[in-house]
Amino acid sequence: MQDFILTLKIRNSTLFYFGLLCLVASIGFLLMTRFTAVQVYQVNAWYKPFKFAFSTFLFAWAMAWYIHYLPNFNTDLFNWAVILLLGFEIIYITIMASEGKISHYNVSSPFYALMFSLMALAATLVTLYTAYIGILFFTQDFPHLPIYYVWAIRLSILIFVIFAFEGFLMGNQMSHSIGLENDNSNLLILGWSKIAGDLRVAHFIGMHALQVLPFVSYYFLKNTKITIIISVLYGLLAIFTLVQALCGKPLLTSK
Repeated sequence: MQDFILTLKIRNSTLFYFGLLCLVASIGFLLMTRFTAVQVYQVNAWYKPFKFAFSTFLFAWAMAWYIHYLPNFNTDLFNWAVILLLGFEIIYITIMASEGKISHYNVSSPFYALMFSLMALAATLVTLYTAYIGILFFTQDFPHLPIYYVWAIRLSILIFVIFAFEGFLMGNQMSHSIGLENDNSNLLILGWSKIAGDLRVAHFIGMHALQVLPFVSYYFLKNTKITIIISVLYGLLAIFTLVQALCGKPLLTSK
């Protein structure tokens, strides 16, 4: 782990420090859940900024690692796009959590509706930029990398993009739940519903393919065919949880 951190810092110090800042912020947000009882959608208000900051930390470090392999890629432009767009989301979500107000699906005033739209735009732009990077990985050769590792990166980005855009399903219906409105069942810190379909499950699984698949392929699978098969199965798992949610069924039921 120490070697990874030192190498990442050398490869892309900008996203390294941004990701580190997000990690520290996420820990702070998690600690805030112990000191305040303010709730949003049935759970502590600080869980949402925690999840967004921690997810951004994982995304920033993963993409910093991958784009290092791309020749003639404008790293600085991507870095600052991620920092400004995702940083804006985290800051706004944090402000709203501190006031005990909802950030997503909030159209109770023209200002809140505008901010909700801007968050959606920010997420869309980052996803499109990531899709472009995925195209570069699919259309270029990387003779110095194991081919199974390259395929893991390619397919992880593909799955990430698909399920990042799945967020529009939640935005269109102004709820992450199917059968109830924005239900949270306090399932650990994830808050996934245990009594209704929850679109966040597939969103979570699909987007974190970005970290899971390359790691598993590089350190454990070490085989192209097996990497592709595992990647397909992983994608099918995300699809299954999406279909399950759309049918109004929770991933785990409450007893």
